[in-house]
Amino acid sequence: MHVRTSTVTGATDIDKGIAHIRDEAEPQLRQQRGFRGISVAADRSSGLVIVLTLWESEADLTSSESAADKARDDALRVVGGDVSVDRYEQLLWETFGEGPRPGAKLFIRGIQMEPAQVDDHFAFFRDTVLPEIKATPGLVAVRNLVNRETGQGRVATVWSDDESRAKYVAGLPQRQARSESRGINFTGDMTLEIVYVAMS
Repeated sequence: MHVRTSTVTGATDIDKGIAHIRDEAEPQLRQQRGFRGISVAADRSSGLVIVLTLWESEADLTSSESAADKARDDALRVVGGDVSVDRYEQLLWETFGEGPRPGAKLFIRGIQMEPAQVDDHFAFFRDTVLPEIKATPGLVAVRNLVNRETGQGRVATVWSDDESRAKYVAGLPQRQARSESRGINFTGDMTLEIVYVAMS
């Protein structure tokens, strides 16, 4: 699977933006080959919105670029702000229970690594880090994304409530030091709330 993320900063009308994505952008994207779903998360206090679309293959993601550009431009006129776009390979996606729902808390860690070490670092994440994350109560979902050309990636966890997210975050320093010793750099954290999900 492959992912396109559109990160909007300075959004001025998040609720209208969500409605536009649900009623206008999503139906347009569903007409594209390989579309597998959309998720929207927001931090209303800062005007931050992240829209994630999921695609069956890299070819499907690439062929959808013009439709995605139009949908993004139309949505940006509604929600306001500025947008940046990133593209990733989805290395892992696991859900627990009913999976992400509006109101759940999304915690994103930006990561950077040497591109040649992507598979080695992912194996470490899958075999060592993931079991520790899954042992934390309140986990709803885990996603691991990477751009193999740049080594940039994101590890996203979804939590049932903010208390569960806070407990997870409290345990990060030890895991971070261990990962940094392996050559993984952390480029920033974001906490948002899931506001819309429609996965195929």
